[in-house]
Amino acid sequence: MTSPSEHADPDGGNRQDRNRQDRNQQEPRERERSRQAGSFGAAAGAYERGRPPYPPEATAWLVPESARAVVDLGAGTGKLTRALRAPGRALVAVEPSAGMREQFARVLPGIRAVAGTAESIPLPDASADTVVCAQAWHWVDPGRAVPEVARLLRPGGRLALVWNSRDESVPWVAELGRLLREYAPAPAEDRQTDRIGAPFGPVERRDFRWRHPMTDAEIVDMVASRSYVITLAPAVRERLLDRVRALLAVARPGEMPYVTECHRAWR
Repeated sequence: MTSPSEHADPDGGNRQDRNRQDRNQQEPRERERSRQAGSFGAAAGAYERGRPPYPPEATAWLVPESARAVVDLGAGTGKLTRALRAPGRALVAVEPSAGMREQFARVLPGIRAVAGTAESIPLPDASADTVVCAQAWHWVDPGRAVPEVARLLRPGGRLALVWNSRDESVPWVAELGRLLREYAPAPAEDRQTDRIGAPFGPVERRDFRWRHPMTDAEIVDMVASRSYVITLAPAVRERLLDRVRALLAVARPGEMPYVTECHRAWR
């Protein structure tokens, strides 16, 4: 008679140890990611002051003129929402952070804003022509968000994703990026556009380069509104912001160069 151990996978114990180690490493990363994703409400004022708008050519590419019902998913303080206003168009903002919704209501009091996430949108089936998500799709769970957005869209509707990124081909902006990474390495932003899939068709992409006039104070607010800066210890954050101010005093840019990265897919 053989013992159970003679039939066991000799490497099974090692695999279990490796799986346990992977989970132990992943859990702190996921907790930190969740902490950063939920941090924006505490810096809603800095977000509103420091985050850039979106260039008109980008919003025109993302949202067709014919779209009558548009949902801004993860609307924040309404940076994109205000660019989407058009005669005869109904806009609804969906935003999980109460602090962001409060700031949104101050800036855009005539537009409906509701609490919700990409994975749970409190709106009826087939009620939108376009769903836009700015600066936020990298935070979502595509396995739950894709079917939820598809539920919301009418047949032939569009999912549009957009990010503003600093253009680090400009030397002083590259120096700013190095400074930020020294103090607070940004979380890896997987755009997750390759995980959209059915019932959506192929994802199209287009980038737009532009420059946004900004004061030094507004650039400091832009830095202060980054999730990985918000979550720094207060003294460390202040040291970082002081170094940003010193960099700006030398560079005296008066503007921030951006690349606006746009993606769209049809249901």
